[in-house]
Formats: sequence, structure tokens, C-alpha cells
Amino acid sequence: MLNEFKAFIAKGNVMDLAVGVIIGGAFGKIVTSLVNDIIMPVVGALFGGIDFSNYFLALSSNVTATTLAAAREQGAVFAYGNFLTVVIDFMILAWIIFLMVKLVNKLRTSVEKEKAPEAPAAPPADIQLLTEIRDLLKKD
Repeated sequence: MLNEFKAFIAKGNVMDLAVGVIIGGAFGKIVTSLVNDIIMPVVGALFGGIDFSNYFLALSSNVTATTLAAAREQGAVFAYGNFLTVVIDFMILAWIIFLMVKLVNKLRTSVEKEKAPEAPAAPPADIQLLTEIRDLLKKD
């Protein structure tokens, strides 16, 4: 069983997946920072200084706080502003992944076209003539 595990780990797909997960995690942090630190403040400024991260509805009468973090400590809240931020984060990440996959598919297609075997060259005229003679003799 240990040898099977070694063979499984040694496969290129497993290592590619591991690298993809690690890079994806780091890239997710970059996108989260982009949304939280750059996009949402601009969107908030366009809508009159609104900070979406602190938009919530209290689901309990005990909640009197004005910030989401403090409100969560006091009771249940419906954090729709935070949800909106996460949805925007997801949409940006999905769009970037879509563009990356599209680019990779385009590169693969161009590489496959380059690797495609060329059509065989037409045989010389004397070979064509001999082939035609042979085919005519076969008919008789």
C-alpha cells in the first residue's frame, strides 16, 4: 500500500493540484484585499460614504451596536453588507479564473495547431503516373 501511495503522489496531476490549491489560496487573499481595501471603499464613496461591511439587520432586540463585529457579540444579525462584499469578491475571482482558463485553452489550441502533422506532400509526377497505371491494370 505504501508503494501505491508513492506512485499516486508522484503523478504529475497530484502535484499540479497541490500547487494550484496553494496558489489559489494566496490569490484568494489578494482578491479579498482588492475587494475590501480598494473596490468596496470606492463603491461606498460613490454611494455617499457607505461602508457596506457594517450593513446588517439585527435579529434580536439585544443588538444595539452600530458595527457588525460588536453586533455579532450582542446577538444574531443578518449581515447583508458583508454578504454583498463576499459576493463581489467571488464574482471577481470567478471572472479572473474564467479569463485564465480561456487564455490557457487558446494557448493549447495554438500549440496543437503547430504540432498537427502536415498533409503528406504529393508524390512526384512519375510516381503518380505509375500509380494510375497500376490502378488501371487492376481493373482488367
